[in-house]
Amino acid sequence: MGIVGEPMGTFTPLAPRARTLFHLQAFSRLVLFWGPLCFVAGAVGAYLWDPLAAVSTAFALLFVRFLVALWWPWLTWRRWGWRCEDDELLIQRGVLLRSVTAIPIERVQHVDVRQGPLEQWLGLARVHVHTASGLGADGVVPGLERVVAETLRDQLVAGAARGDDGV
Repeated sequence: MGIVGEPMGTFTPLAPRARTLFHLQAFSRLVLFWGPLCFVAGAVGAYLWDPLAAVSTAFALLFVRFLVALWWPWLTWRRWGWRCEDDELLIQRGVLLRSVTAIPIERVQHVDVRQGPLEQWLGLARVHVHTASGLGADGVVPGLERVVAETLRDQLVAGAARGDDGV
């Protein structure tokens, strides 16, 4: 069972290539953030403390982060799901802290389909749904095939146009 009594099967999963996207993002964080951080921590620890213990600890931390970069993106991909109904868009996500966001379609102001460089390369897109709150996107569905993202956008805009408060 999913959250709030919803079976996970009722939500549309993200595209399979979204796993690749999530893994590439995780490994880029590993290389660009965690690698240098562990190097600096190991160097400072070696200077101030026992060199062997400091370098060993830095490598152990980097190895753990490597394992997380292998495992966490798959879990993230597995836990994302979305469903567009006549009156609302439901977005389910979260590995440890799971949540379902319900966005009433009549409250939708505008919908963006965006692609970063990795998403373009993989043929994926993400949908940003904005409502009247004005504080950025109220809902984001990443890792959709470009055609699916455009179809979802068109469906949300058409539904909002039928409502009183939308687009």
